[in-house]
Parts: sequence; C-alpha cells; structure tokens
Amino acid sequence: MAVLTTIFVVECADHIPSLSISSQGSAWQIEELMLITKSPAPDVPALARRLRRDGHHNAGIAPGSEASAQDADSDAVPPCSLNVTIYGPTAYPNGFSALASEWNDLLARSRYDTFFLTHEWQSVWWQQLGAGDLWILAFYRGESEEESEDPADPSHAAPGPSELVGIAPFYLSEHKKGKWAGKSSLKLVGCVEVSDFLDIVIAAGWEKEVYYCLLDWLQSEEAPAWDYLDLCNLPEDSLSYKALPSIFRNAGLRVEVDQEDVAPHVHLPARYENYLMQIDKKQRHEIRRKQRRVERELDVGFSLIQSMDELQAAMDEFLRLQRMSRPDKESFMTPHMERFFRVMAGRMLEAGHLHLSFLSLNGENAAALLAFEYKKELLLYNSGYDTEKWAGYSPGWVLLGYVIQHAIARGIEVFDFLQGDEEYKYRFGGHDYRVMRTLIINEPA
Repeated sequence: MAVLTTIFVVECADHIPSLSISSQGSAWQIEELMLITKSPAPDVPALARRLRRDGHHNAGIAPGSEASAQDADSDAVPPCSLNVTIYGPTAYPNGFSALASEWNDLLARSRYDTFFLTHEWQSVWWQQLGAGDLWILAFYRGESEEESEDPADPSHAAPGPSELVGIAPFYLSEHKKGKWAGKSSLKLVGCVEVSDFLDIVIAAGWEKEVYYCLLDWLQSEEAPAWDYLDLCNLPEDSLSYKALPSIFRNAGLRVEVDQEDVAPHVHLPARYENYLMQIDKKQRHEIRRKQRRVERELDVGFSLIQSMDELQAAMDEFLRLQRMSRPDKESFMTPHMERFFRVMAGRMLEAGHLHLSFLSLNGENAAALLAFEYKKELLLYNSGYDTEKWAGYSPGWVLLGYVIQHAIARGIEVFDFLQGDEEYKYRFGGHDYRVMRTLIINEPA
C-alpha cells in the first residue's frame, strides 16, 4: 500500500498533534499530519509532500543497464516503486534550495550531463525568467526514515541508505493565446527559450523507474490539473523521447514526438592546424585569409573576462555589440532579457563556466562571444559584432576562429554551436545533433 505523508510548517506552534487515518479499500493512506514548530519563515506553509512507496527496484532496468524503447513497449505499466518527494509551489524551502547539494552530483551520473541542466543554470533561469507554479519532484531509491513504523524493527532506529536517482523540475502555467489558449501546461524548467538542452535529470539505469513514478504522480490527486506535459529541447540521446513515450502510451495517454531543431557541433583535435584540416578546403582558406588580413592591417587583440571586477563593463560592451549585429537580436534583448543575461553571467563566472571573449581592432571592441565551458565542452551561446566601422573585416568570423584555437589549447574536446542551423556553423565544421520534443496530452490516445 502506498503511503502519503504531508508536512506543514507553521509559526509558533505550541504542540505537535498527529493524526492517523486509514480508509478501508483505498489505495492511499493518510499516515500523519504534523504541525512542526519552526522559527518565523516566509508566508509559505507547506514544506514538502512525500509519496512513500512499498516495493523495490523493478527488474526492467537495473542500475547501469541500458534502456530502450523496445523495453518500454513490452512492459505493462507497473506501480511506482521509488520514494518521491514533491516540492510544490508553496514548499519551503523550494526544490532548488532543498536539492542544491545533490543536484549536480546526480547530473554527473546521468546519461546526458549537459550545462543547461546544472543547478546553477536551472535556478538562475527560474529566478529571472520563471513564471507560474514551480513543481520539483525528487525520486529516491532505498529506505527512508519513515520506512519502518515498528520500534522493534532494527531498521526503525537505523534506516537504510536512500539515494537520489531522479529530479523532475517543472513549472505549471496557463496559456493565454494560440492553440493551447485556456489550457494548463507542465513544462521543464528552462523551456522553451534560451535553454538549448533540457531533460529530466536521472541516474543512468533508473530512467524507466522514474518515468513510471512520474506517470503515477501525474495521474494522482497530488498533481495539479494539467492539460499537457511539454518536454522540450531534449538531446538526441535522451530516453525521454526514446523510452518515455511508449510508457505513457501504454497508460492510454496521447503522446507526440517531434524533432524541434538541430544543434551542430564539432569534435576538436589536439592541434588547431589539425582542426582546420577537418573542415572544407574552401572554408579553411577563408578562415585563414580573414585572420591574416586583420593581423596584417590592424592592431588585433583577443581578451577573455576572468574576474567579477571586469564583468559589468564587459557585459555593457557585449550587449552593445549583440544589439548591433542583427535586428532580431536587438528585439530579443529586451530589458527583462538583459537582466537575465547580466545575472546569469555573474553566476556562471562564479561557477567557473563563463567564457566571455572580445576581439579588439585598433583598440576598439569589434566583436564579442559569450560561451560556457563545461566538462571538456565549449558551448557557443550568443555573440555580437560591430556592423558599421569594422564589418569589412568579418570580426565575428575572426573572433570565432580565435575562440576555437583557444579552446583547443585548453584541451576542449567538443565545440557546440547549440541550436540553430545558421550557415556559419557548418562552415566551421559543425555536424548536426538533433534536438527533440515529447508532448504528452492529458486525454485518451
């Protein structure tokens, strides 16, 4: 029997009454309702809701084994066998705070460890761009502190280990217009704009177990009312478009899977000259020609921002050049988006991920490039260049060549151009990597 434990936090509670109620024939049992004394806190009474399940790890995917869409097709949908803690919109602390110390460790154990799923990125995106209600689910394997209610049971005093195996960060919002007008959606935090790769964070080998428990929650009264679940910006390697759809279809839900975009990337060799030999001969000649021309005719500088003292002025310059480069970039960089970029850049510099570089020509900044360095990868996020005075020298191309050269010198193994099929990405050797989307509609298939 599944057990639901709900914990509330109140200020200045004088006592801790508990209530135990069981409902004959019900699949749920309300185990206890506790009022816990706590120092004054923000006006957010609910701490967290924990769904505690009886059962064990299903043999469908053992830790470390491979999952596949074929596995999902052949299985009936089993009940959830993990412990699930739910951090809803009134949870205090919220899921980002409660899971901060474990988040990135779990990400490192996942099949697709990407920068945009780090705690730093996810939390700053939510703080600056998030709207609606935050729902974060944490999935645990093993025993929990409440697992044994019998004081005579040895595990009552010394609970077994509990390991975090999944985090599902969502937000709930209502659409005001378009085909989904009046409908409520659950989306991955970071969806859709400005986060190039997203997913549910799951330890490799535990995907199906987490998917089963997510489905169980979505179909329970604990979940908010939702019309569709949007898993956007899924990397090509994600099981959230390979295996998850079959599980949800087996439960009778309607599921749509589409390719959303491409994100070209190039594998970097140990030397810059070897990289140039990888790309098309004509483009190799163009890159060399443009670099040699500016080096011959102008005083060229390449600089990289490395301290917080430099960052504010550097972001002023980056934003100026970004807005200059194209009309669509100027319209994209609203005051709200500018604030996100400034706050995000500071957070990423502190975390050691920010790459903000400039090309100067005769002492003036002519191009800027903002990227993220993460585990032997460099991800090109945004850029800008002077379209007036220095446009004839192709400063954007020249800077990109220098950045790739610098990345190779630092031992970077993959240069990721991120989403979009712009021509320059292929001229610099990019090869397509698919970006997928899984849409689950809360209606019969």
